[in-house]
Amino acid sequence: MTLTADTLPTPLGGQLVWRVGNLDAAELATLPTLELSARNYADLELIATGVYSPLTGFMGEADYQSVIDRMRLASGTPWSVPITLGVSREDAPRLRGPVALTYHGELVGRLDVQEQYEAHKQYEAREVYRTQDEAHPGVAALYAQGDINLAGNVTLLRLDRGRFPEYHHTPRETRDAFAARGWQTVVAFQTRNPIHRAHEYLHKVALEHVDGLLLHPLVGETKSDDVPADVRMRAYRELLAHYYPAARTFLSVYPAAMRYAGPREAVMHAISRRNYGCTHFIVGRDHAGVGSYYGTYDAQEIFNAFSRAELGIEILKFEHTFYCRKCTQLVSPRTCPHDSSEHLVLSGTKVREILRSGGDLPVEFTRPEVAEVLREAYRDV
Repeated sequence: MTLTADTLPTPLGGQLVWRVGNLDAAELATLPTLELSARNYADLELIATGVYSPLTGFMGEADYQSVIDRMRLASGTPWSVPITLGVSREDAPRLRGPVALTYHGELVGRLDVQEQYEAHKQYEAREVYRTQDEAHPGVAALYAQGDINLAGNVTLLRLDRGRFPEYHHTPRETRDAFAARGWQTVVAFQTRNPIHRAHEYLHKVALEHVDGLLLHPLVGETKSDDVPADVRMRAYRELLAHYYPAARTFLSVYPAAMRYAGPREAVMHAISRRNYGCTHFIVGRDHAGVGSYYGTYDAQEIFNAFSRAELGIEILKFEHTFYCRKCTQLVSPRTCPHDSSEHLVLSGTKVREILRSGGDLPVEFTRPEVAEVLREAYRDV
């Protein structure tokens, strides 16, 4: 059987959105302009290239309220995080009809404003982020937005493949790549951290059951203390070169900004990967979490609110994995009978301390090639 991109799961909503090009830069230059934040620009690209299918623009009030209240668009389609564009009250009156969008002062697209409405930021923070604490990075970003949301269809002037052009693939391209490899089942793994042995364990368990792995690191805006994207990408390349079957793995970047919305963001990440053509999505402990705002497995439990049929992607839920000295292998609480004193578990803080001191990370925790990439990055920090 000859496989095509259409053999893979249909995008959410039935059709992959594509809203790139067909803009006249000279005409854009005559329109009122709006400068986008890094997160707004990431959302613009993800809408325009179909990652956020079925969205064709920033959300109107009906969808905004419905997503906050019941994790569904007004149509009933699953969606968990509002995708909005906030502006100040003072700026809103001039932003009607077609508006030119800029990023770092450069024209990047157009928004056809169809609606303006009040952003209920405190309510949104409580329901989506489960906290109104400004110390939460996602809540802080939400509060920094303007109080009036603009809604309407968007068009991206051109696709900028950013810092990692050879790995920056649209859903159209990943679907074609999977089909060319003959993959009918694909598992995606979302990460904003360097991969350690426990992650590798999850990948390889999943690869026993599916045709291919999409390793899909997020490279958009993250917290200042997260490991930089270029360091993570070097680590991934080293790992894939030495320890993964090349014919069954595909490295691509996910250009979204982190919202740190925990469970709600896990759902959005799963939907996005369906649109990229994946059939399965790994959700481990504290997916998209930060601090102590979410329970360890809240990001798994939230999927109980959706049926497999409506999400269109199978969620693989894994417990915390670690190296057990008694078992002499990577295990989880499901498979290991030994006391926690036998378990090798290193926090992010401890890892950074070891790296900054020039120490060696245990080979049971991370591969030597990855450890060297990280040690080099932290040597002068």
